[in-house]
Amino acid sequence: MNVFLFVLTNNIIPIFTVVALGFLLGKKFNLDIGTISKMIFYVIIPCFVFVNIYKTEIHIDMMKVMLIAATILLCNFLLSAFIAKIRGYDIGMKNAFANSIMFFNSANIGVPLITLVFSNEPFVINGETPYLSTAIAAQIMVMLFQNITINTIGFINAGRASTQWKDSLAKVLKMPIIYTIILAFIFKFSNYDLTKVPIWPSLNYCANALVAVNLIALGVQLSKTNFSLKNKEVYLSCLVRLIIAPIMSVILINMLQLKGIVAQVAMISAALPTAVNTALIAVEFDNYPDFASQTVMVSTLLSAITLSFVIYFARVLFPVI
Repeated sequence: MNVFLFVLTNNIIPIFTVVALGFLLGKKFNLDIGTISKMIFYVIIPCFVFVNIYKTEIHIDMMKVMLIAATILLCNFLLSAFIAKIRGYDIGMKNAFANSIMFFNSANIGVPLITLVFSNEPFVINGETPYLSTAIAAQIMVMLFQNITINTIGFINAGRASTQWKDSLAKVLKMPIIYTIILAFIFKFSNYDLTKVPIWPSLNYCANALVAVNLIALGVQLSKTNFSLKNKEVYLSCLVRLIIAPIMSVILINMLQLKGIVAQVAMISAALPTAVNTALIAVEFDNYPDFASQTVMVSTLLSAITLSFVIYFARVLFPVI
């Protein structure tokens, strides 16, 4: 119950408040979602990815977390292809559906949620939280992987609806995110300390704007969306993202022999709601933006309930020895 209330009051309500603000602004001023998405993909996301890659300590022990994140993404992709064939989706809907279950909200829901879970009972020992740093490090690795893949594979997926994969790849290569990732790793493994450079605060300012601007952009998009509670594909996506994905993660975790804290984080992360960026990418490529926006909203709302159960079962299935 405590977890449910935390997710509701600290994640769901704040997220929907900012989205509602964007919705009202979109209705009042008829804001151009295309312009907002350009600002996000060409300025804010590159800064966010650069700062997080540069600051994150990548330990060998955490590579297993990256591996399971990659495996879960691959399995979700294959599952989406199977569902698309059964449901008879066209290429655009197939890729929009794939993005909706492959990419999840690992940052502004995942990180604070993991912080809460491993800062409270039964993980408090003599007033200390000995597992918290490991849990956060594991979640940051998942977040890092998700940010890199959503801004590469996610773009290619969405672009394939209207172009050949080569043209879609060419469009991705014209965007700054690829070069941002390369540049971030170059500086990360160099001896040069970027945090001492005057431009570093500027990068942080832009990176910190990601959550607010993304949610406002989602609200603006929803103000232009024909919302339908009868869209079965939205609920099918939520079923896979929130329930089937964590069940799948249990199988993969056991196959990779992950245990304890890292295994719990991997399972909880697999159950997070659809990433906001999937809707923005859909807008950028005009690839079923209504479906993508509705999936983000519905999965985020339902996750307040489903995450509570996933966290409970993660503790039972992967106890800390």
